[in-house]
Amino acid sequence: MRITLGVTGGMAAYKSAELVRRLQDDGHSIQVVMTRAAREFISPLTFAALSGQRVITDLFTNEPGGSASLESAIDHIAVAQRTDLLLVAPATADILAKFARGVADDFLSTLYLACTAPVVVAPAMNVNMWQHAATQENASALRKRGVCVVEPSEGYLACGMVGAGRLAELDAILQAVRETVNAQQDLRGESVLVTAGPTCEDIDPVRFLTNRSSGKMGYAIAIAAARRGARVVLVSGPTALAIPEGVERVDVRSAEEMLRAVRNKFAGSTIAIFAAAVADYRVAAPATHKIKRGAEPFTLKLEPNPDILATMAKEKGDRMVIGFAAETDNVAENARKKLAQKNADLIVANDVGAQGAGFDTETNIVTLFSRDGRDLPLARMSKSDVAQRILDEALRLRGVMRSKPASQRAGD
Repeated sequence: MRITLGVTGGMAAYKSAELVRRLQDDGHSIQVVMTRAAREFISPLTFAALSGQRVITDLFTNEPGGSASLESAIDHIAVAQRTDLLLVAPATADILAKFARGVADDFLSTLYLACTAPVVVAPAMNVNMWQHAATQENASALRKRGVCVVEPSEGYLACGMVGAGRLAELDAILQAVRETVNAQQDLRGESVLVTAGPTCEDIDPVRFLTNRSSGKMGYAIAIAAARRGARVVLVSGPTALAIPEGVERVDVRSAEEMLRAVRNKFAGSTIAIFAAAVADYRVAAPATHKIKRGAEPFTLKLEPNPDILATMAKEKGDRMVIGFAAETDNVAENARKKLAQKNADLIVANDVGAQGAGFDTETNIVTLFSRDGRDLPLARMSKSDVAQRILDEALRLRGVMRSKPASQRAGD
C-alpha cells in the first residue's frame, strides 16, 4: 500500500523516522511530505534515505531561473491520486485547524483537501494546546468526517509540563493504520463493473448528440472500489478524466458500444454499478458526410437506444446491480418505479437541478433506494464520499439478501 506520511513541526518529528521503518516492515511504500516547521526539527535527507523516495517540502518547487514548474504546481493532485492512505504524525494544532477549516496554504494542507483516501492523524502538542476548546472542536470535526484521530498519550512533555499531548506510541499509530487499512479492504475478492460518463450518438462525421455528464461520479465509485480491495473494470464514455490507478478502463463512445463492452465484462463481475448517463435515443441514420446548412427546417429521426441497466439486470443472477436515476421532478416516485421496472437492487437518485448536485459538479445530493425497502437520503457531500456510501449500502443490502432463505431470495 502507498502511504503518504505528513510530518509537521514539533519535537516528536524525530519519531517519524522510526515510523517510516515500521511502516515499511508492514510492507508499505512511504512518500514523506514535510511542512516548513518540520524541517526545523529533522532533515528531509533523513526521510529520503529511509524511504528511498524524494521528500516533498514545498507547494511550488523553483526551477533554475526562479520559475516554478507546472509539474510542481499540480504535484499535490498527483500525490493525492496515488495515495492509498494519508498519515500525519506528528500532527500539530496548526495542521488540525487547517484540515478542519479547509485552509490550504502549503503542500500538506492542500494535499489533504485533494485526497480521497482514508486519513489518520496523530496529534502531538502542549497539553494546554491539546485541551483547548478550539483544538478539541477541530479534532471532533475531523472525526465526524471519518478521519481517524489517534489520541495523544500522557507523560512528560518537551515544554516541561505533564499531561496529554505526547505523540501516541508507535504501536498505537501502527494499529490505527492497520485497522483503517483493513476496514477499507471490505471489497477484496469482489469484481466491480462500473459504467461512467456520457455516450455520444453521431449525427454526421462532425456532430453528435450527448449530455452534460462529466463522468466524475462513476470515476469516484471506481476509485473507491479499487481502494477497498476490489478488482475494478470501468467502462467509460468520452471524458476528460485520467484513468484511475489500479482500474481497467474500457473506452467506448455510443450506447451500443457501451452495451457490448458491458456484456463482455458482466460475466466476471460480482457487483455492477451503472452510473453512466446513457443517451436514451440515437440518430436512426447518421449521415456519412457533413450535413450542410440549408434554408429549410431540418429534422432528425431518432430511435431508442438499448436500456443497458434493464438488459443486464435480466441476467444478473447473484450479482448486485445498482442503477442511477437523474431526475428533475418526482425524484422518489420515479426512483422507486425504476427500481422495480429495471430489476435493480439499488437506485441512486438525485434531482439534477438542485444546487450542488448533478452533472459536472464536485458534490452530489442523492437518496439511495434499496430493494429491501430502505430509503437513505444523504446530505450534500463530495462525490468521493457519495461513492463510499453507495458501496457501504451495497454491502449492507447484500448481507440482508444473503440472510434470507434461498426460496425467498428467488421470489424477491
